[in-house]
Amino acid sequence: MVELMWAAGVLITCLAVYLLIKKYDARIVLIGSGIAMCCIGGVPMAALNAFAKSMTNSGLIQAVCSVMGFAMAVKFTGCDKHLINAMAKVLVKGRMVVIPGVVVGTYLVNIALPSAAGTAAAAGAIFIPLLMSIGVHPALAAAAVKCGTYGSMLNPGLAHNPFVAKIAGVDVMEVISFQMLANLASLLVATIGISLVARFLKEDKGYVAEGLEIEEDFHVKPLYALMPVLPILILLAGSTGLIPALKMGVPHAMIIGAIVTIAVTRANPSDLGKAFFEGMGKAYGSIIGIIISAGVFVAGLTSIGLVKAFISAMVDNPAIVKLCAAVGPFLLGLVTGSGDAATFAFNEAITPHAADFGLTSLQMGSMATLGGTLGRTISPIAGATIICAGIAGVNPIEITKRNGLPILAALATGMIVLLF
Repeated sequence: MVELMWAAGVLITCLAVYLLIKKYDARIVLIGSGIAMCCIGGVPMAALNAFAKSMTNSGLIQAVCSVMGFAMAVKFTGCDKHLINAMAKVLVKGRMVVIPGVVVGTYLVNIALPSAAGTAAAAGAIFIPLLMSIGVHPALAAAAVKCGTYGSMLNPGLAHNPFVAKIAGVDVMEVISFQMLANLASLLVATIGISLVARFLKEDKGYVAEGLEIEEDFHVKPLYALMPVLPILILLAGSTGLIPALKMGVPHAMIIGAIVTIAVTRANPSDLGKAFFEGMGKAYGSIIGIIISAGVFVAGLTSIGLVKAFISAMVDNPAIVKLCAAVGPFLLGLVTGSGDAATFAFNEAITPHAADFGLTSLQMGSMATLGGTLGRTISPIAGATIICAGIAGVNPIEITKRNGLPILAALATGMIVLLF
């Protein structure tokens, strides 16, 4: 009976992926798949509970809605055009390094802001329209930003780092120092990979984005051009400790950015406020809506026992434990949009016994963390992927298709460095 439920779950998951590739509405596909699996698992209300819970995910709602609200306010004042035109001439001259620059830039932001979703929202709102304005295809622009959303591994605040440090009996900074080379090597490979994909698909130039065209005779006002990036500058200055007084959350920085934008552009506060809240509402419907749907899908996977079975199979086979340390969390991160469950389960059950398999706790713990993080990075239902897709106006599966080979190559590179 259990095996039949697992088979049904695999079949439904494959069907869901097929429908997403065929560009059916992601929200309907994910909700329908999740409800079907919950019904098969005998807990139909679990799907609705997940739906209700995801509706009030305060962390995501605050970050995504406030960022999109600010983006709409910036667009209303025309500050986005000033930034795009200010940077476009420089970027066009250095077109060869534009896409790698966005990947690395996003990665650096993610080190300071360990939330992948928050980074995707904050950096994506600037980088994606900017790439599109110089002719990069929307899906490739979104993929470039998503490719850099695993810099959080170098942040001491990432939950996995202190967890591995405790198991290994070392300081958390020693964990970060140990995995830094593998992380940076994987970033280099991923950056080169996404650049090659862009060139192979011929998506690095030629796209015409309506409303984002570069105007040759446009007079750029430096202060106007600064407004779209002001919230990120505030967040980075605060989170890095450069200016401790500026340490704050994403919504706070967006509100401050909107207020300063009003002062600089002398826009009508009432009109700008309307634009801000219009952006928030659009974000909830188009971006948070898919995240809610993804929560229902994961509830379905959990209800029929697929997630638990996957983790058990991974930790109960010591003969392939080295492979499982990387591939297991990676695959679960890919399917569920979050590598946390598998990574924590693996590190708790197996990593303390790493010496029995010829590895150190630092090696094994870092392999599991990197695997889970990269799995989430490539997942079409991860919050950060959905946010990037929403900003670019593309199907999330299009981002995964472009990031597939670069992230797989990054995984292999990172594991080789950690093992040897």
